Amino acid sequence: MSALAEKVARIDPTLDLYDEIDRLRQERNAVILAHYYQESHIQDLADFIGDSLQLAQAARDTEADVILFCGVHFMAETAKILNPDRVVVIPDLKAGCSLADACPADALARYKALHPDHVVVSYINCTAATKAQSDWICTSSNAKRVIEAIPADQPIIFAPDRNLGAYLMRETGRDMLLWQGTCIVHETFSERKLIELKARRPDALVIAHPECEPSLLNYADHIGSTSSLLKFTQRSDARAFIVATEPGIIHQMEKADPTKEYIPLPGQDETCACNECPFMRLNTLEKMYLALRDLEPRIEMDEALRLAAKRPLERMLSLG
Repeated sequence: MSALAEKVARIDPTLDLYDEIDRLRQERNAVILAHYYQESHIQDLADFIGDSLQLAQAARDTEADVILFCGVHFMAETAKILNPDRVVVIPDLKAGCSLADACPADALARYKALHPDHVVVSYINCTAATKAQSDWICTSSNAKRVIEAIPADQPIIFAPDRNLGAYLMRETGRDMLLWQGTCIVHETFSERKLIELKARRPDALVIAHPECEPSLLNYADHIGSTSSLLKFTQRSDARAFIVATEPGIIHQMEKADPTKEYIPLPGQDETCACNECPFMRLNTLEKMYLALRDLEPRIEMDEALRLAAKRPLERMLSLG
């Protein structure tokens, strides 16, 4: 049993964790940031819910002493990069990301050396060390804007998500070198299951995140970041949507308009919850309580690395 699991096991079972988290939030002058892919009860406890861009902006602008980041590790790192003097904690340090794992900083540095005339645009789903090797950071919300801010004659390496990169190439007409990373959730969505769903529900619009495979995006009525998908369901006159992204976002869709139907697209294997991010789901109420109580696990960072990673992040945030 891990040390964290032992701490969870020792929590007094009579505690009201919701009340305890609220009490500690006040005592610590803490803000709870949560991604749309968190469990619904974690989203409901958060002070701010958003996608990667919105969370980066919220982390930059907070006046709290403590940031409890309910997301994955690279998101908490981003908060620390922007807030070196604040305590940043995450419920579970093992909440990682397949995209971040797919693009180690040293490998990206070697690839850059082979293409010295290219600028590097990295999706925010990467480690601080990889950000430090980048010229620009982007999110799925602002990636097109970032690409279009770079001179048309400037060659680009786009890392680490090949699917988002391919989508941006189609949207912008730019030819980019794509790092071959993928999201383990979005790459498992099944084109066959989508076709079957569309046959059963021809009234439902397909909304998809650009991390999905290109063949699946061909069926989408709307492609966008999680916040973009949420806004589309609110604006659209359609009454049903097939949702091709992590199903945590459906909680906010249902809260915004419970009269509409939101159908999660299953993965290729219906016997597992393959359309759920296993890393996001490592965060629990118990671990949130412990993180606020003990102010750990903390995100710590070498100052030189932080400053190097901050430059491309600030370049992105300067776009608004």
